Amino acid sequence: MLSGFLASAVLAYGVVVCGLYLFQRQLLYFPDRTYPELGDLAPLGVREARLPTADGLSLLSWYLPARDGSPVIAYFHGNGGHIGYRAERLRRFAREGYGVLMLEYRGYGGNPGTPTETGLYADGAAALDFLAHQSITPNRLVLYGESLGSAVAVYLAARRDIAGLVLEAPFTSVVEVAQYHYSFVPASVLVRDRFASISNIGRIKAPILVLHGHRDRVVPPRYGRALFDAAPEPKEFWFAPEAGHEDLALFGALDTAIAFIDRRLGG
Repeated sequence: MLSGFLASAVLAYGVVVCGLYLFQRQLLYFPDRTYPELGDLAPLGVREARLPTADGLSLLSWYLPARDGSPVIAYFHGNGGHIGYRAERLRRFAREGYGVLMLEYRGYGGNPGTPTETGLYADGAAALDFLAHQSITPNRLVLYGESLGSAVAVYLAARRDIAGLVLEAPFTSVVEVAQYHYSFVPASVLVRDRFASISNIGRIKAPILVLHGHRDRVVPPRYGRALFDAAPEPKEFWFAPEAGHEDLALFGALDTAIAFIDRRLGG
């Protein structure tokens, strides 16, 4: 009787683990595949740009050229929605006079392809290559990574010369966050797209700003703090006691990021 129960329990556990392994990317990426419309961003000077990737894709993204000599933000969004969900952020950066390239990933916003870790890194590289072709020099370039996009930003910042790095709700690695949410499975063995920012953060030479909310239940703040602790100087940490994962802007995160950029890049 007991052995039969144990066998059933082991079988059920195996089914759950197998399901998590097979469908892990559906649990990590939540793209809105519809085409984002520029709408009232167009009168601000925002235009659609096509970014060619090293593996042959053409990615629709949004580009706002900067005023002469102003900072330019390469923005890497989180795992849900598409760039249209971040339109208000683009408006805010435009009011500051910044240039912005809001990258849209493969598989998001009507783009071809399927999101993976290596794919998103390639998309990020295509974004920085595009800005280089626009004559944006490293001393004007700030990478802004939101949630999952923070790992893309960290990966690129460890390999490119930039002027500043802003990380909103970042994490040490997807493996550690997955282990937190699915404590009953061996995440270190199962996770394929690992996004191990903790392995890249020490190579960054630019100033770093980390933004996190105390009430973040998606990426608990201890993971952002651990990444910050591993980062080299100069670095700054901004903590919002009332903020969660997706509402940091409501508590002043963008104000803090803009002040950081102006201070570090000389306005």
